[in-house]
Amino acid sequence: MTNYEIMFIVKATLDEATIKGIAKDVEKLLTDSKSKVIEFKEMGRKKLAYEINKEVSGFYYLINASATHDAIREFDRKLRINENILRHLILKKESE
Repeated sequence: MTNYEIMFIVKATLDEATIKGIAKDVEKLLTDSKSKVIEFKEMGRKKLAYEINKEVSGFYYLINASATHDAIREFDRKLRINENILRHLILKKESE
């Protein structure tokens, strides 16, 4: 398995319970594919550098995970079609 760093931004116009639910669903997507979540960090609400879909701020989350390439590809596909996630970025970490 390979280590990845994943950051995603959830719409800030949603209520707090929905935002936390979306974050848990994203984490569950990884764990359901037999990936290991090493760290899950909520970074809070931040102003976006530019407007995305008429949103000016969002809730940022950071995940460090160990997963297979196929699991990450499916995870990426599911995040793209989720309307409540403004942006996401998946980085492959270098081996130490």
